[in-house]
Amino acid sequence: MLILEFIVILACLLLGTRFGGMGLGLISGIGLFILSFGFGLQPGKPPVDVMLTIMSVIACASVLQTAGGLNVMMQFAERLLRKHPSYITILAPVTTWTLTFLCGTGHVVYTMFPIIYDIAINKNIRPERPMAVASVASQMGICASPVSVAVVSMVTILAQAHGFGKAIGLLELLSVAVPASFAGVLMAALWSLRRGKDLDKDEEFQEKLKDAELKEYIYGGTENTLLNKVFPKEAYWATGIFFATIAVVVVLGAFADLRPHFGPPGKIQPLSMNLVIQMLMLIAGAVILMACKVVPREVPNGAIFKAGMVAVISVFGVAWMADTFFESHFKLLKEVLAGVVATKPWTYAIVLFLVSKLVNSQAAALAAIAPMGISLGVDPKIMVAFFPAAYGYFVLPTYPSDLACIGFDRSGTTRIGKFIINHSFIIPGLIGVATGCATGFLLSKILL
Repeated sequence: MLILEFIVILACLLLGTRFGGMGLGLISGIGLFILSFGFGLQPGKPPVDVMLTIMSVIACASVLQTAGGLNVMMQFAERLLRKHPSYITILAPVTTWTLTFLCGTGHVVYTMFPIIYDIAINKNIRPERPMAVASVASQMGICASPVSVAVVSMVTILAQAHGFGKAIGLLELLSVAVPASFAGVLMAALWSLRRGKDLDKDEEFQEKLKDAELKEYIYGGTENTLLNKVFPKEAYWATGIFFATIAVVVVLGAFADLRPHFGPPGKIQPLSMNLVIQMLMLIAGAVILMACKVVPREVPNGAIFKAGMVAVISVFGVAWMADTFFESHFKLLKEVLAGVVATKPWTYAIVLFLVSKLVNSQAAALAAIAPMGISLGVDPKIMVAFFPAAYGYFVLPTYPSDLACIGFDRSGTTRIGKFIINHSFIIPGLIGVATGCATGFLLSKILL
């Protein structure tokens, strides 16, 4: 019965990935129904705290996008890249990682792809080198951003870990996750400097240039530059408000005494950072809405709002279905897995990595696996160390940012190989995640 139930979950995940994040969440509801009505399992608990935190962050980021704040950030990023075109393979992934770090979502990368391509092709640099690693870096930045869905989910989940000594909060998590993630990006970028053939030695590329029309298509100018655009002052105000809010989040995470304390005598605790983040994100969104002349009806039309709501539904369905299975068989799973995970903690990273590929979401993978890790007695320090393993959906080139990257590379150097698995993102992704986990493991021993 256990195997049959697991097959139901796996089938729902595989079927859901065919319909994207929304389909993943909805189809997980089918699996939940089968587990409850067909196998008699008591429904678990949906991750309400995680979902509310996601909604508050997305609400703020969506208002920021509508106010033009994201465009301001990307204009600064483009200026940096065009000022140093020879270093595009290093600067492009650093830029996309930074944008994700600041904004909490990798979806900001789409505007950068045509800019990166234009700089690379006109500098006679193989576009695959900066573009593929830039796509990977934009997703690796998620596990380093204080306002990303994955990080706020992890903070909420770690708050449930008791009996492991000092609690791991937002600042402790970021002290490991930020340098670990950035180290992974740098290592992947350094490897990318020499990947593939130079354009003048690439027979396939040179053959394309013999077609005058195709050559014009490959080297044609781009109209996607932000350099000449003038943004209203409200866009800069929105950016400043958002950055100030992130700074307040970090300060309150670092100094618990600044937060109000609640609880019965002898058990007084500071207000959880999960609730603090929710409050501050709502406040920041409200201030931007009122001070920056944002039209409220335009907010739901933005890409961040749409992607965020899809993430909420995905996390809701997947985590609820997974919790139902794990809670119903907790004793058995603990007997079978606890010893393995305790003696070989890297198995937690492998499971997280594989589930991430199945659900195509770092937040959804964490919502499904991290609570199980805590229940099985995995040291929270290990969970923080292997945080970068939540990014595993690059293994197959099906994620929207990777597909968009391929589409924006008019030279055809960024592509999916004949065997599907041998695509442009696989090696930078593996290098980035492996380096991130190794760095995170060392830092967790030193800092936590």
